[in-house]
Amino acid sequence: MPENYNQQYEDLEDKLRMIDLEEDNLLKKSELSFQMVLIAINQLRDDLTKSPVDSQASEILFFKEIKPKFVSKLIYHLSVFNIETNKPNGGIKVRRKYYQNELDKLKRYFDNNLEFYRYYRTHSNYLDHKYFVRGKQDIRLTLDSFFFETDPNFSTSHDFKVSNILANDLLNVYLEDELNKLDMRDLSNGRSQGEPKGKLTWTDSKVALIELMYALQARGVFNNGIADLKEIAAFFEDTFGIEVGQYHRTFLEIRIRKTGRTKFLDSLRESLTRRMDEADEK
Repeated sequence: MPENYNQQYEDLEDKLRMIDLEEDNLLKKSELSFQMVLIAINQLRDDLTKSPVDSQASEILFFKEIKPKFVSKLIYHLSVFNIETNKPNGGIKVRRKYYQNELDKLKRYFDNNLEFYRYYRTHSNYLDHKYFVRGKQDIRLTLDSFFFETDPNFSTSHDFKVSNILANDLLNVYLEDELNKLDMRDLSNGRSQGEPKGKLTWTDSKVALIELMYALQARGVFNNGIADLKEIAAFFEDTFGIEVGQYHRTFLEIRIRKTGRTKFLDSLRESLTRRMDEADEK
């Protein structure tokens, strides 16, 4: 069962990546992504109806790990759409305050659900039989009021909370990226507009540059280790003629790679070692 659902999720991720690559308009991108995820969730519901779980352990796995991955994407894209459509007109200061307020909302949700956050983040399981089994709702376990309006055959008391946790992780990255863009715009306004002679252009992938950027910042190679990521990102964009975009989100994807989290750094080491070997042979 999990293998089938994992494949469905990977297929969804592939479709969302294609939308991200092909659609430049943020609102349209969010709308298309939302519709794509909604189709996937409806398919998930149909599959569960046709092939019911055969044990409590399978039910817990479905509602604790599988369904929330899908629903978190729905919450994320709907939230981005709402954030951007409600964004006020104004200068950098107005937009910075707006995005900061949205970050504060995420913090309040965290504070209001701190006990469950701790339970979930520490991979606890002693209440799974209440949280992630249908028909086991307990008013003493901090139920959301909307729960009583959901489909009882496709919901448990806390699977939506897990979805919110995962979505909020993505939203936090998105909002920090928007704030960083505003900060970088401030930095670029203060920099000279002149282009240096012999300017180099980055021709490898954007993911590779972001991996390098994070590695250098973690090593503390700039300004005695006090340079932050937005300063480094602004420097790289200006120096190499590339827009790094939502580098926090890209870093999140790098962290969850299935095969090697430091692909570019590993390739650098291999390339340098090979060049040294070739020089030795000469």
